[in-house]
Amino acid sequence: MARSPTGHIRRTGQPHRRTRLVGCAWRPQHQADIKSVKTNQLWEKIEMNKVFKGSMLAAAAVTAVSLTGAPQASAAGQQYISIGTGGVTGVYYPTGGAICRLVNKTRKEHGIRCSAESTGGSVYNINTIRAGELEFGVAQSDWQYHAYHGTSKFKDQGPFKDLRAMFSVHAEPFTLIVRAGTGIKGFADLKGKRVNIGNPGSGQRATMEVVMDAFGLKASDFSLASELKGSEMAAALCDNKIDAMIYTIGHPAAAIKEATTACDAMLVDVSGAPIEKLIADNPYYRKAIIPGGMYRGTDKDVTTFGVGATFVTSAKVPDKVAYIVAKESMANIDTFRKLHPAFSTLDPKTMVSDGLSAPLHPGAMKAYKELGLLK
Repeated sequence: MARSPTGHIRRTGQPHRRTRLVGCAWRPQHQADIKSVKTNQLWEKIEMNKVFKGSMLAAAAVTAVSLTGAPQASAAGQQYISIGTGGVTGVYYPTGGAICRLVNKTRKEHGIRCSAESTGGSVYNINTIRAGELEFGVAQSDWQYHAYHGTSKFKDQGPFKDLRAMFSVHAEPFTLIVRAGTGIKGFADLKGKRVNIGNPGSGQRATMEVVMDAFGLKASDFSLASELKGSEMAAALCDNKIDAMIYTIGHPAAAIKEATTACDAMLVDVSGAPIEKLIADNPYYRKAIIPGGMYRGTDKDVTTFGVGATFVTSAKVPDKVAYIVAKESMANIDTFRKLHPAFSTLDPKTMVSDGLSAPLHPGAMKAYKELGLLK
């Protein structure tokens, strides 16, 4: 798939095409990345090479994935499953890779091979699971809720009653990053500015539209509303092609490190009465704090709100497959925690209940009961 050149502004409505990225470690997308993520590049090279090493053989068997929503067995008895994630500079990509690493580590015992795919994000993943083209996906907790109930972005499609939860992962604050000198001190100041609102199909784009509505803003209120992917927007910010970018993501994040290291950029608060009302009216939103000192240029704590990253599937995925994925993820939680800084505080007892709107998959529930996480 041809990538957009750095800083290119994608026109409204252009669809995101999914790219399978198995057998590959995370690596910087631009030269600026190499300079900006030195502090966390070593663990990414070491750990993510491990994450995807076990997935390499799955790339040769991508056609073995059924379009019915259930993994298809090969002649040798292997089953292949795919996890939809997000952009390669976000945290969803290493989330899917981490789960695949844990599953593939014992593949000789259970016969399941797992691969992670870079995709458009939450909404795309849920829709693609619904279409039977992915078995699993990572999605924001708010879009899991809306998909299951058939509200918001999923109103026209109706409730996705076959959506099943596996577990929750890390917290995801809604993050606003601005270039110094733009005069942007808060969300309301984005009016008249050049803003990256997120690529179509991503959870952050959908959440951005919710926040815009809460503040009474439309895309036409910005002098430019760009739709860059996560891997493109930091370079655009530092190249003075946009004034601000938003990201709903776990921290620390490589894309934000790039923006705050390659140029004078900072995180600003997303707060006020509109945010308080969003939190009060919606059970999947909560207050969030991004610690000061995590990124250059932002020394004080940043106040915002957030959601949680969740791991979802379909009721059509066999119980055995969901059982193996859930069991390997939870039984190896110590390894899981080491695969990204955003995973360092993961607690299995919280993961099997927090932020889950859809019912747990029966296979996952069986695994959690065996592990003593559920009664």
